[in-house]
Order: sequence, then structure tokens, then C-alpha cells
Amino acid sequence: MMLIRYLSQIGRYFLMIAEIFKKPTKWSVMRTLIFKEIDDLIIGSLGIVAFISFFVGGVVAIQTALNLTNPLIPKYLIGFATRQSIILEFAPTFISIIMAGKMGSFITSSIGTMRVTEQIDALEVMGVNSLNYLVFPKLIALLLYPFLIGIAMFLGVLGGYIASVYGGFGSSAEFIDGLQKEFIPFHITYAFIKTLIFALILATIPSFHGYYMKGGALEVGKASTVSFVWTSVMIILMNYILTQLLLT
Repeated sequence: MMLIRYLSQIGRYFLMIAEIFKKPTKWSVMRTLIFKEIDDLIIGSLGIVAFISFFVGGVVAIQTALNLTNPLIPKYLIGFATRQSIILEFAPTFISIIMAGKMGSFITSSIGTMRVTEQIDALEVMGVNSLNYLVFPKLIALLLYPFLIGIAMFLGVLGGYIASVYGGFGSSAEFIDGLQKEFIPFHITYAFIKTLIFALILATIPSFHGYYMKGGALEVGKASTVSFVWTSVMIILMNYILTQLLLT
């Protein structure tokens, strides 16, 4: 029974994605909705992303430096380890999991509240494709999600640089040498491919849980929690699959 329920939900999810692109809303209305979603989801997340990235970059640099106890190990490894950790995993994957809590909960609760207060039913009665009206602007807004992750990468490396140089763990030249050492440009491409897939997950799974929820205000909270769990699970699963496909 559990398997059938999960398969049913997966089927409903893909049917929802197909429905998003049918019967589009008027562009004059859609443009306003898209700018609102960019403000809520992207610009509204800049502060928390910048804060976390900067300090985690610093922590990665300090922990790397503290583990380089052998004097024969070159100091440039601090910059090298910081770059690899931030670009390959921290910025695209862990920021996305944090965003599953911030963005995901916001999307689920906003759509869920519209479902509870029968605003979605009102849209349907007026002949509006409610999925296109509610979810499509979020999908378009999250196409800017790589911009957010690019800022996370830059600030993570900057945080590592400041922690390393001003913490007395190594010189500026050594850290920059480490940043440039054996740099593979495809790693940036890999990170942004992951980011776009995660953006799709962040836009659709929380929307699915909000749109199809039943009940009242209490159920909105429960739907937000379930949405966060499933969004995080899918991000981690897709991270593993994409790493296997793109880096091996």
C-alpha cells in the first residue's frame, strides 16, 4: 500500500509539471508575478546566503590549517582545500539544503494557505490555470538561482582568505597560489549544472506539497515540514547521481 501511495504521488507530481505549461496566464500579469517571486525568493535570500557562505568558508580554511601539522606540507593547500570544498559541494549542495528550509517552506506555506482559504478554487472558477499562475513564476525566478550560488562561492572563498591570512595561518600569496593550483574549469560548470537541477527541485516539490494539501492551518505547517524533508532528500539524491555522471 505504501509503495502504491508513493507511486501515485510521483505520477501526480509529473502530471502537475505538465499542467504548469498549459494555458499560460497573460504576460502582463505574469511579468508582475515573476518580479515578485524574484524579490521574495532570490533577493530575499541574499542576506542569509552571504552570511553563511562567508563564515563557513572561514571555518573550512581554519580547520584545514589546523590539520596541516606537518611542516613539510605546503601552506598553499589551505587555499586549495577551501576552493574545492566551496565550489564542488558547499555552495551548490549545502546552500540548496538550507534554501529547502527557507524557500521551500515559504513556497509550501504560501500556496497551502491559498488552498486552505479557497483562493486556488477561486482562480479555477475564473478560468485561470492555477498551476501556471502560481508555480510558473517560481520556476522562472529560480533560473536566477545560479547567481545566488555564484555569490556563495565568491564569499566562501573570500571568508577562507580572510580567516587564513588574518588568522596567521598562511600568507596571502600562499592562499592565492592554492586557489589557482590545478584548477579545473569544468568544476564550475558542474556546480552550475547541479544548481539548475536543484533550482527545479526547489520550485516544484514545495509547490506540489502546498498545492495538493488538504485540511486547515495546522496541515499547512505539516505540509511545510514534509516538503522540506522531501526537497532535501531529492537534492542529496540528485547530488549523488550528478556527481557520478559528471565527475567520474
